[in-house]
Amino acid sequence: MSASVIYMDNNATTRVAPEVLDAMLPFFSERYGNPSSMHSFGGAVGKEMREARESLAGLLGCAPDEIIFTSCGTESDNTAIRSALTAQPEKRHIVTTRVEHPAVLSLCKFLERSQGYRVTYLGVDSEGRLDLQELEESLSDDTAIVSIMWANNETGVIFPIPEIAKLVKSRGIMMHTDAVQAVGKLDINLQELDVDMLSLSGHKLHAPKGIGALYVRRKLPYRPFLIGGHQEHGRRAGTENTTSIIALGAAARAAKAHLPIENTRVRALRDKLENGLLAVVPDSRLNGHKQDRLPNTSNISFKYIEGEAILLLLDQLGIAASSGSACTSGSLEPSHVLRAMGVPFTFAHGSIRFSLSRYTTEEEVDYVIKNVPPIIETLRKISPYKQGETEPLDPRKPACGC
Repeated sequence: MSASVIYMDNNATTRVAPEVLDAMLPFFSERYGNPSSMHSFGGAVGKEMREARESLAGLLGCAPDEIIFTSCGTESDNTAIRSALTAQPEKRHIVTTRVEHPAVLSLCKFLERSQGYRVTYLGVDSEGRLDLQELEESLSDDTAIVSIMWANNETGVIFPIPEIAKLVKSRGIMMHTDAVQAVGKLDINLQELDVDMLSLSGHKLHAPKGIGALYVRRKLPYRPFLIGGHQEHGRRAGTENTTSIIALGAAARAAKAHLPIENTRVRALRDKLENGLLAVVPDSRLNGHKQDRLPNTSNISFKYIEGEAILLLLDQLGIAASSGSACTSGSLEPSHVLRAMGVPFTFAHGSIRFSLSRYTTEEEVDYVIKNVPPIIETLRKISPYKQGETEPLDPRKPACGC
């Protein structure tokens, strides 16, 4: 192996693809015009932005005018939920899940505690799947919006958004999905779905950080989050991040071309990695449904040890991954996702997420399979957890602090 980093943390962020970098570089220098200007110098940039919007619409299967460019997935999530609530002030109920990204969970908890909204947090089973009957029973005439992620960022578990959206829309309720992890990995056609709003983030599909988008279905009552200028047809004020918008368009074109690779070569490498580790490391387990999962994501727990310690030793070997535990943020609490799934304490603390991309090689996978087992063996020899077991976490207890 070379001394370069073996990067298996693509659900956290991705490298900017070479063709994306090439597309954006001119707009840092000679093509710096403001697309809102009347002159042709700025107008030429506006034309490139329109092409980027068309490229992203092509990836999502929607119309270009249904796309609003934002700064990130978090802004998109916040905008969607706040817009639904502002457009329907008489409705005071939100439905989401216990395993959402903090961009949704933290906002819902804020709205619940400071503004008096009623929030239903749907649970998941031991494989991270939703109970659609629980969803149906949670809906009421007071429900303003249902916000459910398309794919979980920690486990990769895919939720049945087409079925969920159909159920939600049958009750006349707005439907939003955080598709930050799904876009570019799954085939999405919004023309065939009952989704009202969809969030995405550029840096998850080989575009730079600081650019995202929100799909808003035509004729949907919409209220902007940022108010000021006329940009984005009055739906999101502020001078556009033209360079990153053009980069996102290039990334969308590349993602569409590479979708077959995600579901063949990347999936095969993911399966080789997790099967190799589970076969040779005792007391290890896969977190999440084996089939209904993103093709690039594997979340594995190693009993008796902490994920943070595993990550530190992996880093010394040039392997970049992430922990399914919140240990990396300074907390000793396990991941809220694994808690919601009822993963036992001694497993939940030792979870590692490996997330691959189209740039991952078989040589890198082999290197990880070779080097993880000795790390686990070393850490278990000094683990305090082996002195005694603790009870599994209760999956019925809210895992999001709600």
